[in-house]
Amino acid sequence: MSTFPFHTPESAPAAARPILADTSTRLGFVPNLYAGLATAPPVLHAYLGLAQQFAATSLSPIEREVVSLAASAEHQCRFCVAAHSMLATNMAGMPAAVLAALRDGREPEDPRLGALAAFARAMVEERGWVAGHPAYQRFLAAGFSPAQALEVLLGVTQKVLSNYANHLMGTELNEAFAGYRWEP
Repeated sequence: MSTFPFHTPESAPAAARPILADTSTRLGFVPNLYAGLATAPPVLHAYLGLAQQFAATSLSPIEREVVSLAASAEHQCRFCVAAHSMLATNMAGMPAAVLAALRDGREPEDPRLGALAAFARAMVEERGWVAGHPAYQRFLAAGFSPAQALEVLLGVTQKVLSNYANHLMGTELNEAFAGYRWEP
């Protein structure tokens, strides 16, 4: 049982209220991750800032979801794998076979997406020590650039924050993500 409060737009600290209210208006609900992070508004702001910057990278929406899903599965974050499964399907248009592979901890058959997933996982497993790693060489051989390696790092950083926060807070899955429930 979690000892963390999960806020509504009305109960949140003042600095988090506008974010939760806007999210509730846009999505029709407040993701429990946001509701929990609102307990410490600077952390909520940092998470959303990282998300905004990751969305501005040169990676495509599907590629960004590959990074998010690979990192979240590697961290065994039930909440984020479910949430990103929904986003990958409904927002990014990820093919079902790619999503299934990532959720199963496998590489997608697409060579470029497979190299990307392997690199994101290596970044997590090796705690960033990947400059000489075969997964980095494969990532580059798949047509990605050194700049995009830093963009993958940005996505992994965002997921470290959310995955670890969900572990700490014991975040329950929102009903909106229930159809994408995941167990490691």
